Amino acid sequence: MSLLPVTLLLPFLLLLLMLGMERVEGPLREDAVSEQLESFLDSARPDEVETFVSEGFAPALDRYWKRRRLGRLLPGRGR
Repeated sequence: MSLLPVTLLLPFLLLLLMLGMERVEGPLREDAVSEQLESFLDSARPDEVETFVSEGFAPALDRYWKRRRLGRLLPGRGR
């Protein structure tokens, strides 16, 4: 009967540990975002930069990658 409280608390303890690790890993992921931002700003069109300024990085990056995919699909426009 003494194992019952441990088995009930174990999932919650693991969840708390995972949430704590997420807070630790968050700043480590910022380097990858800064590299993406640098490459985005080097080759983005003015309308994509305007989207970045008005809506944020994620929508602007989505628009950038859609343009890149579309460019590869059109004949004579691939890089």
